[in-house]
Amino acid sequence: MGISLDQMRESLYSAVVCDALDGLGYRNQSPRVPLPPMTTDRLLVGRCKTTLWVTMYHEDPSPYELELKAVDSCRPDDVMIAAAEGSMHSGVWGELLSTAASNSGCVGTIVDGAVRDVAKMRQMGFPVFARGKCLYDSQNRQRVVDIDVTVEIDGVQFSPGDLVFADEDGVVVVPQEIEQQAVAAAWKKVNDENVTRDAIKAGMKATEAYEKYGVL
Repeated sequence: MGISLDQMRESLYSAVVCDALDGLGYRNQSPRVPLPPMTTDRLLVGRCKTTLWVTMYHEDPSPYELELKAVDSCRPDDVMIAAAEGSMHSGVWGELLSTAASNSGCVGTIVDGAVRDVAKMRQMGFPVFARGKCLYDSQNRQRVVDIDVTVEIDGVQFSPGDLVFADEDGVVVVPQEIEQQAVAAAWKKVNDENVTRDAIKAGMKATEAYEKYGVL
């Protein structure tokens, strides 16, 4: 029986998933650039819905066409990935897109760039992770040039349908081809850590606990 997304949200977290991926030889699955939570203090888990953004300096007759298409095509448990090359040229994500995406089942957004309307998105309870904030609207400053393609954030690939975890420690993406193994390994490590933590709380030295349980 597989582990559901709801179970992952209840018991897993980004660091333990990253450790599990390390153990499987996938050692470049978490961007090192800061992508802190802007609107939430809880774990975000879902499947990548990808958008590729570019910076622009001219007027665009259809500035929102592809970003609206991406938002309207979201499915339940999607996490919108906005790969904007870390640009702070404008706030590419805000309250209205969050509302529309949420209505389509999207559970959160990760932006390699800037966002705005942070207070309103926080009031909505919509999880957003981003490099920072910028007041400027994206119109004629940034636009989506492709959707549902593999994108990169800080050299880490995010493909449509990949499992993604984000919390205050960071963002980590799980390729679909090793998802089952990675989630199972993370689940086991959480349980092993609980045993180790209880032993240390009961007075066992850290060295002894590591030698006995092999978890740190």
